[in-house]
Amino acid sequence: MFDWEDLRHFAALARHGGLSEAARQLKVDHATVGRRVAALETALETRLVDRLPRKVSLTREGRAIAELAAQIEQGTFAIERAAKGMTSRLAGKVQVSAPPAFASQFLAGQAARLRELHPGIQLVLSGTKRSVSLGRREADLAIRLSRPKEQGGVIRLVGSLGFGLYAAPAYARERAPEAFEFIGYDDDIDMLPQERWLHSFAGERPFVFRSNDILSLQAAARAGLGVALLPSYMAEADASLVCLSDPPELLRRELWLLVHGDLRRSPLIRAVMDFLAATISEAFPIER
Repeated sequence: MFDWEDLRHFAALARHGGLSEAARQLKVDHATVGRRVAALETALETRLVDRLPRKVSLTREGRAIAELAAQIEQGTFAIERAAKGMTSRLAGKVQVSAPPAFASQFLAGQAARLRELHPGIQLVLSGTKRSVSLGRREADLAIRLSRPKEQGGVIRLVGSLGFGLYAAPAYARERAPEAFEFIGYDDDIDMLPQERWLHSFAGERPFVFRSNDILSLQAAARAGLGVALLPSYMAEADASLVCLSDPPELLRRELWLLVHGDLRRSPLIRAVMDFLAATISEAFPIER
């Protein structure tokens, strides 16, 4: 009989396509993943992966086992969701995933209010750029900046996030608009809607700084490096920045709240959902 943990590590390897990414998702080192997969191969007396110098690839047998492992995982996650959905107590952990800056600059500041309302609930806030899988129990709830399309998910539009052009006061005073230089995302994420708008607005004017981190963009603008397109809620709270123009009406991102259908009736999950929906809607009203 094989070890279920060995199968779980192999399933992660099959899903992510490499030892390093599987290890990152499982929060172990890549040697552990390799050792677990080797143990599974020994138990099954079947070679599951071809080990190449820079990568691993699944054998035909490995692909077949990976499909079965994925089915088993889905069943396991369904059991976990069902158990969590059945609890009637307003106590326990609720994990919420959100974009990193929104998590740190807004949601974290609301945790005390949630604690006052529901002392038994422990909020676990995860700031991540990737869209986590609620089906795989990577989070109980998720905040997204675009309409979610996850299978089995239940969604609610809860807010609208506005943007504006910001710079340091001295920069805004001393530079004519035609001499503006810009601060933007790096090439990995430069196709975000707000970044596409900024590229169009900048035209032939240069970008002098790029980062994949919005807090770094804000810090660069604060230091007088150039003009950044920032979420208004962050920039308006920063006394070292001034708004150069009213945010364009169309330059807004929708804020969506996502829950897996199996959890939507759980009193524990519902309490956090309702709190987040009310809090976000109040701070970021939907533009009609």
